[in-house]
Order: sequence, then structure tokens, then C-alpha cells
Amino acid sequence: MEIFKYMEQYDYEQVVFCHDQSSGLKAIIAIHDTTCGPALGGTRMWTYENEESAIVDALRLAKGMTYKNAAAGLNLGGGKTVIIGDPRKDKNPEMFRAFGRYVQGLNGRYITAEDVGTTVADMDIIHEETNFVTGISPAFGGASGNPSPVTAYGVYRGMKAAAKEVFGTDSLEGKVIAIQGVGNVAYSLCKHLYEEGAQLIVTDINKDAVNRVVIEFGAKAVEPEEIYSVECDIYSPCALGATINDETIPKLKAKVIAGAANNQLKNAEHGDIIHEMGILYAPDYVINAGGVINVADELQGYNRERAMKKVETIYDNIEKVINIAKRDNIPTYVAADRMAEERISRIRKSRSQFLLNEMNILSRRARN
Repeated sequence: MEIFKYMEQYDYEQVVFCHDQSSGLKAIIAIHDTTCGPALGGTRMWTYENEESAIVDALRLAKGMTYKNAAAGLNLGGGKTVIIGDPRKDKNPEMFRAFGRYVQGLNGRYITAEDVGTTVADMDIIHEETNFVTGISPAFGGASGNPSPVTAYGVYRGMKAAAKEVFGTDSLEGKVIAIQGVGNVAYSLCKHLYEEGAQLIVTDINKDAVNRVVIEFGAKAVEPEEIYSVECDIYSPCALGATINDETIPKLKAKVIAGAANNQLKNAEHGDIIHEMGILYAPDYVINAGGVINVADELQGYNRERAMKKVETIYDNIEKVINIAKRDNIPTYVAADRMAEERISRIRKSRSQFLLNEMNILSRRARN
């Protein structure tokens, strides 16, 4: 992999390789863009096939965080860390302390958080070496708590905005909503939908999770492979990514796709296909931004009321995406990128103008 060529092509700022022999740490910190502010993104620990796969994943995820944070209106850029190793057997406290020292060495350019393969306890250990970490436990000064209910609330708000565009009202009462996966986020989402009077159809490989929402929220359960073809108004993918693909798209009967899962489109072309079919897609990184909005509030001294008000603006952000899609006659997944890029461009131009003005002032002073 020609890493500098890749960085130049996709406009990355920095890649840091972190190694600590005594603890076994092998980590890659990728910082994509800090135009909007310091890069915020979680630390993922995974058993990568090889080092190049880890580098590519770090770069891809960092860019995704740039767009996610920009679209959410946060004053944060995008970054991500991957640690090479098996989170079930390779973790040790010294590893995360060593990693914390590397984060500290970036002096605030990058702020980390929990991600796949890492936990709040791991963040607490990182915090022993640096303050540039979010999602720590209350004992260490953290306060945002479990992000799942907050993420679910943001998805609920975004779903209502999408419903308004398609059905003429944002009320979900009586709407049939098919939810794929009923884990922690989806359980809280089901609660919001049930309280508004929606009819739920659910599936999950975890039968206990399915039974819970069937009993508590009157949901109808179907087998995992049936969820795509059920008669419904809204399909809500809340488990694995890439469930909008060549095999599932012909089965879909929904008019709206709005869910919590990441990377819902298997490929960009699938976003084009559902757009041509007249299905409104609420882009995943816009609608599921509640979690990052919540932890980002810790940087100001966590205030739950303020954080939840910010999460509510996901409704407005989905509306903005829809308006850009209609304005430019493009699919919503492209419109989401454009919304993020336009915000970054505005801030970049503003900063450039400020620096130019400062240089002109200094130049005039020098002449005088």
C-alpha cells in the first residue's frame, strides 16, 4: 500500500504508528481532518488479517468520523484508532496506558473513545495517561453513561423526519416498522416507537432479545431472512451493516429505510438503486450520530439536558439531507456527504480568511 499516495488522494492529515514492545501494543491512529476541531473517534481492537488491513480500516473509519461529526454539527474533526490484537486474550492494562501516552503526545489533536473490542474500563486506563479520552466511567469523572438509549433517541427523531417527507406527517402512530436486530440500541428504539403507537415487526438471532420486545411492546417476531420481505412502512436495520444489497433490495416493500446500523449500504450503487425505486434512505452516519453527540458533550463538562437537545437536531439534519437531495437531484447518501463537505468548506474558508486578515494586519504594522 502506497500510504502517502492514499493520504493525498483522500486528504488525510496524519497517521501515527504506535508500538510498545513490553505490553504488545501495535496501534494505528489515523487523523483525517481537523478543520472543524480536534479529531474525535473511537479505538477499535480487532484481529486483522495483516497490517495493511489494519491501516486501511483505520483510514476508512477516520474519514467516516470526519463526515459523521461534521454532519452532526459538532466542532470536531474525524479520527480513529485500531489496535491489532484479539480483545478476548491480548488486552492488558499496560497496553492501554502505553496507548494513552501516544494520545497525550498528540496534545489534543485526537480524542479517543470506546469502540468495537474496547470498553469503558479500557477508557479508564487510557485516562490514567491522558485527558483526551471520552466515555470514561463516573468514578473517573465521566458522566455520559450508556450511549445506547441516546443513539436510539436520535434514530427515533431521524425516523420521524423521514416519515414526514414520505407520509406527510412525522407521526409514527399506526406505522408498521420492521426492525432488524433488537440489541441495546434497538430495544430503546422499540420503546419510543411503541409509546407512539407504531406496530413493530422484529427479528434477531438472539431469541431472548426478540421475546423481550414481543412481550413488552407487542411486537410480531419473524425469522431473520423474512424481515426484508414483510409488508411495512419503514425498514429499520439495527444490526449488521451491508443489509441493503443485491439480494435484499428486490424484497423490500418499505417506503423508508431508517435504522441504527453502520454502513447499511453494501456499495454506493445500492443507494442509487433504492433512490430510483422511490425509497427514502436516512443516511446511517447522520441518523445514528446520537452516541457521538453524547460523548462529545463530555468535552464541555457533561450536561445531559444539553446533550439531548443536540441529539434532537438529528431531525433537522435529516431534513437538511432531504432538501439537498431534492435541490441537487441526488440520492440522500450523496446528499449527506455533500452536507458534511459544505460545512467543512465553509469553516475552512472562514479560517483562511481570518489568517489572511491577520497577515495583512501584521504586514501593515511592519510597514508602519
